[in-house]
Amino acid sequence: MSQTKTILRALAGETLPTPPIWMMRQAGRYLPEYKATRAQAGDFLSLCYNSELAAEVTLQPIRRYGFDAAILFADILLLPQALGADLWFVTGEGPRLSTITTQAEFDKLGKGEMIHDTLNPVYETVRILRRELPEETTLIGFAGAPWTVATYMIAGKGTPDQGPAHALKEENRPLFEAILERLTESTIDYLSAQIDAGAEVVKIFDSWAGSLKGEDFQRYALYPAKVITEEIKRRHPGIPVIAFPRQAGDNYIGFHAATGADCVAVDDSVSPEWVAEHVQPGGCVQGNLASRHMVTGGQDLVDETRKVVDALKNGPHIFNLGHGITPDADPENVKLMIDTVRGA
Repeated sequence: MSQTKTILRALAGETLPTPPIWMMRQAGRYLPEYKATRAQAGDFLSLCYNSELAAEVTLQPIRRYGFDAAILFADILLLPQALGADLWFVTGEGPRLSTITTQAEFDKLGKGEMIHDTLNPVYETVRILRRELPEETTLIGFAGAPWTVATYMIAGKGTPDQGPAHALKEENRPLFEAILERLTESTIDYLSAQIDAGAEVVKIFDSWAGSLKGEDFQRYALYPAKVITEEIKRRHPGIPVIAFPRQAGDNYIGFHAATGADCVAVDDSVSPEWVAEHVQPGGCVQGNLASRHMVTGGQDLVDETRKVVDALKNGPHIFNLGHGITPDADPENVKLMIDTVRGA
């Protein structure tokens, strides 16, 4: 059965006449059915940890649009919570975490098997999805990359420039690297458990990779992705890995070979033509329509969608946005994008 799934075929290096398609944050606030389910759950974290409802919101865009893949509904900050950090969400502002900026705070973090006690509802969501998804739909599990998750743990929230994490990196390199090492180990265990529960592909989201420059990018974005990918493939031979070092720029070049990732997802700060020339020769690429087109729609959406498809048609390609869909997107524009990709 797996050989008929278009996402898995693209990840295996096959060039398909029509690229498979899914969309980052496809289960989310732009959909009225999602809003209704979230209201039923009560709040965002309750939705993440309610396996039945988390599975429901994962399935909603599959029912509505027939995407070729479903991505588990969860959040990258569930892992630090499972390690012992306090996590809460402020309406209209986003996540808040208890900070890890001292050795004493780090020493309070857990490790190893303890994460699964908190994350078991996530694995149950995966098991439900494997039962409920159409047989042609690939199930993607995911985690945040160590650097990106660390930026939230160190700052206690999202920041425009990841300044607190960069500051800790310069002021206390041993502590900073200990945080990344703990996250790397835990991310492997987390993704491995998702695969055991039924995930067919895993994706590593490094949303803030672009703020790492030079040697820092190699050490703190590329190297952890390599360690995670190699260990996942050792534990689970044949499971594909998608890496997304967002805004990596020239560092996208060679990322496949350097990490062992089967696919490199690219953001929309680079052109699809550039990706075809510099990244796609290394393997499957995913991307990279700008998310704004899901808001504005119209002929620009059609033209830019065709541009991406045409530029990347000569190699393995999974069509996606360059970043997650935004809450103000029009669901009809999503349908227009899909119809354009599939040639309707």
